[in-house]
Amino acid sequence: MAPPEQTPIVLPAIPIREGVLFPGTESVLTFGRALSRRAIKAAGIGVKHVVLLTQKNPQKNSFTPADLYQTGTLAVIEKTLDGGESINALVRGIARVQIVSFQQLQPHMMVTALRLPDIEEKDAELQALVSHLQKEFRKAVHMGKPVEFLNFMKLMAGVTNGELVDQIASTLNISTEQKQQILQTVAVKERMKLVINHLAQEMRVMEIEKDVVHKTQANFDKHMRENVLRERLRTIQKELGELEDEEEIVLDYEAKLKRLRASKDIKVRLTKEIRRLRQMSPNNPEAGYVRTWLDTIFELPWGKYSKSSPDLTKAEKILNKQHYGLEKVKDRILEYIAVLTLKQAAAKTKNAKLPTILCFVGPPGVGKTSIGRSIAESLGRKFVKASLGGVRDEAEIRGHRRTYVGALPGRIMSSIKQANTSNPVIMLDEVDKLGADFRGDPSAALLEALDPEQNNTFEDHYIDFPFDLSQVIFITTANTLDTIPPALRDRLEVIRYSGYTQEEKFQIAKRHLLTKVLTANGLSKCVLTLHDKIIQTIISRYTREAGVRELERTLSTVARKVARVRLAKNYAASRSFTVTGKLLAEFLGPAEYDETLAELEDTIGVATGLAWTSVGGDVLFIEVALTPGKGTVQLTGKLGEVMKESAQAALTYVKAHAKDFKISGKQLNTTNVHVHVPEGAVPKDGPSAGVTIATAMVSAFTNKPIRKEVAMTGEISLRGRVMRIGGLKEKSIAAHRAGCTKILIPKDNERDLVDIPQTVRDAITFIPVATIQEALQHALR
Repeated sequence: MAPPEQTPIVLPAIPIREGVLFPGTESVLTFGRALSRRAIKAAGIGVKHVVLLTQKNPQKNSFTPADLYQTGTLAVIEKTLDGGESINALVRGIARVQIVSFQQLQPHMMVTALRLPDIEEKDAELQALVSHLQKEFRKAVHMGKPVEFLNFMKLMAGVTNGELVDQIASTLNISTEQKQQILQTVAVKERMKLVINHLAQEMRVMEIEKDVVHKTQANFDKHMRENVLRERLRTIQKELGELEDEEEIVLDYEAKLKRLRASKDIKVRLTKEIRRLRQMSPNNPEAGYVRTWLDTIFELPWGKYSKSSPDLTKAEKILNKQHYGLEKVKDRILEYIAVLTLKQAAAKTKNAKLPTILCFVGPPGVGKTSIGRSIAESLGRKFVKASLGGVRDEAEIRGHRRTYVGALPGRIMSSIKQANTSNPVIMLDEVDKLGADFRGDPSAALLEALDPEQNNTFEDHYIDFPFDLSQVIFITTANTLDTIPPALRDRLEVIRYSGYTQEEKFQIAKRHLLTKVLTANGLSKCVLTLHDKIIQTIISRYTREAGVRELERTLSTVARKVARVRLAKNYAASRSFTVTGKLLAEFLGPAEYDETLAELEDTIGVATGLAWTSVGGDVLFIEVALTPGKGTVQLTGKLGEVMKESAQAALTYVKAHAKDFKISGKQLNTTNVHVHVPEGAVPKDGPSAGVTIATAMVSAFTNKPIRKEVAMTGEISLRGRVMRIGGLKEKSIAAHRAGCTKILIPKDNERDLVDIPQTVRDAITFIPVATIQEALQHALR
């Protein structure tokens, strides 16, 4: 016969959603399901036992035996309180049980269960575990673990090892799955190891929480101490008359409000903000935000305008004095000023509607920004420059909302504030380099500011009031139009800047740069002599650019070297120093560029092409080499898709007209064509190299050299037509700089020759061609 504790028992069973009741512990449970209420009534109070089984998924209302853990707790119901829809019951655990089978599920659950007695091996290891568990639990209680005093004393008194583990396990802040694992472990030693491990983890969390609380309290105490000291300091400063009283600050704002030339609606809102500031505590952080916002509002030039009197004669003198060349640009600006003068005269006011928004497009260093300054000077207006290159946040243009910490006005209103007038000249620099990301599109934010029909009520997010920008002259600059969005591009009148010719650079260096460089380096014209030939050598052998910035830097290098020599050799203050060709080589090193970039001799398979980039024109060499193969084409030199297609079109044309060039079909089919464009690290693209590639291919196949002095540009079609290209002026200047004397251009571009500087036209022969055949006649020997 089996021992009494091993005899199976049939009892009502109650499922609980989460949590575990350990033997020897009590808990108040709420039972809401009808199944559970019927089981409680069947068991009675303090008479019969029930089995408590935990659900694996607490969210389920209906379940099967497989949804319940098979190890549960034998318990007795001590007290109940029937609330109608639910029953609250005080339940005490007695022993572990293992479910043998489920007898029934309705009207309440009945199970056959088997008691699971503790398995305890009383040895030295167990005693050590018991001692360690009691010590750690006591430490946890001292650290602040919430445990009722009576339960704690009971645990520290005479209880069995199994009861000790179960009692401590019931206090652990662990998951239901972890508690169920402890319940299912009948070996006391193993159960004790699990509880010790969970208790150690809980104590680590308590230590971290205690450290966080300590740091938070320390910070709070520090801030409280700082606030007290700050308040005492304010009191002392007030007594010494070193600090304005808050009321004086508010009165100052009210006085400024009376003098403000703004609309009634704006004044009403400002009055409310000033009243709100008066009611705030000086220590309130929001008071600082409100004061900063009010300071910004009152610093804006509401209704304040510079005395602008456009004078065409004065403007022309200023432009000619400060800028050499750029005749077409200066003509367009003088037209702009003339229109503005007439409109003001017709409107009989200095606040006439402005003609248009100008956009200066050209390579770096050609004078776009300085022309803007000259316009402002000639009109008698303030000039402010706002750099927009790399701006990706819309708030940089429109300002940040006042609710954000560190909010500021946008670039436009900041420029107005800086100018301290409502009609300055604002230059928006590098608009082609505006970006866009998840923070918005800055170029879209510019649309309202640059639209003459809307900008009389421009509203910055930070200012939060409409401001009249209709009298502001906006000038934008860009290196290229390709990256400017169409909607913004539509609001701009484009004025193109080309690169300077050698003669223009020479005149700019003599008239402007040399004086500027000498002054910057502590020298004067009387102590440094640079002959014209030396300046021309610097331009042609040490710089290669569309603008004059590199030229200015190179002249500065020479000036610094001279300054050092004068001091080292104790030159008299009046003694002049002349830079010779030999000294120039010592100062600047070997020449960086040859006299000309054009090929020094006629070469087979190498043609000189012309390119147009955002930094001006450039010379491009197209190399073609033939190798034995199967008639394939290889393209290298980091070419873009359009340029690759141009090469394919050129090869197709050559193959289609092979008889005209006396190229055999066998040669085409057994020869691979390799097209390479040097400077492989630089990306290259565009259709205008088509005629150059075709010429280089024909030269390679026919073994005829290409004239070294001839450069060419033009797009080709499969029918052999040479089609129109853009940037002829910039390309021509680059060819002139490289020493080319002839340029083959598309016949359709003949009309653009009028835009090319006279010095370039005098030095270069332009040959319009309509077909590839014509181009080859002029290009090949």
